[in-house]
Amino acid sequence: MRYTFRLLLRQIAITGALSLTMVTAASAQKIDNEHQVGGILWTQTSGEWRALAYQAFAIARLRLDQDLRANRNRRIRRAVIVDVDETVLDNSPYQAMTVKTRTAYESKSWLAWCEKAEAAAIPGAVEFLRYANSRGVRVFYVTNRRESEKQCTAQNLKKVGFPDVSDETVLVRTDVSSKQPRRDGIARKHRVVLLMGDNLNDFAEIFETSKTIETRLAATTQNKSNFGSRFIVLPNVMYGAWEEAMYGDPSKLTEEQKAEKRRNTLKDF
Repeated sequence: MRYTFRLLLRQIAITGALSLTMVTAASAQKIDNEHQVGGILWTQTSGEWRALAYQAFAIARLRLDQDLRANRNRRIRRAVIVDVDETVLDNSPYQAMTVKTRTAYESKSWLAWCEKAEAAAIPGAVEFLRYANSRGVRVFYVTNRRESEKQCTAQNLKKVGFPDVSDETVLVRTDVSSKQPRRDGIARKHRVVLLMGDNLNDFAEIFETSKTIETRLAATTQNKSNFGSRFIVLPNVMYGAWEEAMYGDPSKLTEEQKAEKRRNTLKDF
């Protein structure tokens, strides 16, 4: 009886130690996303974010109307290329979830969010793209969402009222993340009047190959005449290629090292 009791106590001790180890390991995997809170709150609550979105699509309509007036006899069909995430669909709820659960972006949770098809439209986006479509302009949704996310992406776009959503117009990432081959494919059959996105990579290959803060800034200056005319930028302070330019390769850094990079990149006086 004593032996059995001692054995039971030993088993309880081992189980407790294993549980503690599992809890410790789980805690170690938690991500400190607190630095994203301000950007997410600004996106979800500020009139300024909404105003900038309306402004971007108002400029887009002005530029499209200018082209329609100036090039009335063009036979080749016009096209507008838009990114999806943070350009026409608002994914801030997903970002908020990662902060509250202290988890990083990962494909499984992102797919679950996409499959819900609950992302709201960016203010002004539906109205502008419906207007473009009504004027005979083809709308292409060029996104780096993956093939497994294509159907639910189309469902979400249709649900909130976007026009001309089809297998032909929703172009997801296939073999490479670069959007240039997809843009080139559209340009072979259409005259691309406008490109709209929240990331410089949505506009031209030069931005995709500019990987550092310095080269991205230089490429932006080099293309300054395109912004507001052919390139229309939507505000996104939550995430983007600008982070990779700051971190280098984020996968090689711990959370502490990322935090140090952020602090060291700040310019003070």
